Amino acid sequence: MTDKKKLLDQIFRFGVVGFSSFLIDFLITNIIALVMRQAGTTPTTAAMTGAVFGFVISIIFNYILSMHWVFERRDEMDRRKEFVIFVVLSVIGLGLNELIILICMTMIDGIGWCGAFTQWCTDIANFVFPMTFEGMATAGSKIIATGIVMVYNFVTRKKFLEKKD
Repeated sequence: MTDKKKLLDQIFRFGVVGFSSFLIDFLITNIIALVMRQAGTTPTTAAMTGAVFGFVISIIFNYILSMHWVFERRDEMDRRKEFVIFVVLSVIGLGLNELIILICMTMIDGIGWCGAFTQWCTDIANFVFPMTFEGMATAGSKIIATGIVMVYNFVTRKKFLEKKD
């Protein structure tokens, strides 16, 4: 297999694992955020708290699949050290994730056109399934953050965890 084909195959596998992890993360984030909003928590706090729980649970799932199916393990690296590196890189990713969600939620709250656009999306989504403005803002913020953090995760895991040829 050529290096280019091998890399494309690896990116595909990373995408499958990442999408599965995203679904877990996304569902947990939004369920916890919904419960917290219903309990009276502010939408931004609910979104950020839900994101932490979703991220932690999905990262365990992601580690197991990534190191089994996506990346070729370094023979010389102890598995505990590998997991610690994975977690450290993931915590940095979590920080980026939270920062991006905070920025997005703040923009939606503070910029008229962002709020108007989010309300428009909410109105359209309501034809298919019930969605609140806060729920749509949380979901949109999470999707943006996930796209950015996904690139960071692939690059750093490949650099720090994968066996070098």
